[in-house]
Amino acid sequence: MSTNHSSVTNFILLGFSLGKQTQLFLFILFLIIYSMTLMSNLLVITLVTFQRSLHKPMYFFIGNFSFLEMWYTTVTVPRMLKDLRTGNKTISSIGCISQFYFLFSLGATQHFLLAIMAYDRFLAICFPLRYTNLMCRSTCGQLAAASWIAGWVSISLPASMMSRLVFCGPNIIDHFFCDFSPLLQLSCTDTWLNEIIFSAVAWTVILGCFFFTFMSYISVVTAILRIPSSIGRQKAFSTCASHIAVVGIFFGTVIFMYIRPKAKNSSPIDKVVSVFYSVVVPLLNPMIYSLRNKEMKNALWKAVNKLKRT
Repeated sequence: MSTNHSSVTNFILLGFSLGKQTQLFLFILFLIIYSMTLMSNLLVITLVTFQRSLHKPMYFFIGNFSFLEMWYTTVTVPRMLKDLRTGNKTISSIGCISQFYFLFSLGATQHFLLAIMAYDRFLAICFPLRYTNLMCRSTCGQLAAASWIAGWVSISLPASMMSRLVFCGPNIIDHFFCDFSPLLQLSCTDTWLNEIIFSAVAWTVILGCFFFTFMSYISVVTAILRIPSSIGRQKAFSTCASHIAVVGIFFGTVIFMYIRPKAKNSSPIDKVVSVFYSVVVPLLNPMIYSLRNKEMKNALWKAVNKLKRT
């Protein structure tokens, strides 16, 4: 990304303009959520890595997703905690554009990973006899790598164009991180091309992955309903129900934020929704997606019992 040649060299992240007691409460609350997010996702990664019973494609992708979630929330939350605690809300223009790039590239990677995880469930339930061959170790690695690469590459052009905008002042961003709409509102140059390119990327990545994921789960649900055994149907639904819950929560908030007629428009409610998908959802994901899973819970108890014996 190129250097931002502008008269404004620093931005002020307005964040949450509340009283000191309320800010202290939010600091403690977000610190607890962030700590729990890191610990729960790290627990998932550890179990997937060291428990042989979890060396399966589904858990390989879940481990990747947990690793991604740790970095995704780390892009915004530590900075927000510092602002709440110290009151120093200044961020350099380079730091702001960098935060924008990393946040949206990791977010795009989430979309691709969720689509791949839905595809994995589609193969497992619709083609159980061929699943092992179709989703071998090398294929899993290639799909995971492709999702990461696609996420980083897809946001390169919008971030590069953002770094070329001129900001003449004011420099106050009414948000707790460098989001697209608040940044564009501060630019004193024409931003129509930025809006078009960002919207094209957002619509392609978000709606493309959502449609692919949605169709995969439609096929999965249809296949499950055809299972003659009620026990078999219940087992298949229990595997996919948590996946569908995560997909619904994540895509619902992101579509609300970025699939709009004009991406430049923003409202006060955007800040609340942003807290949900950037702070709360990364904590919910390991609990919904992984730790409620029967195999994952069994692996956790095995690990605990092994530690007790040592």
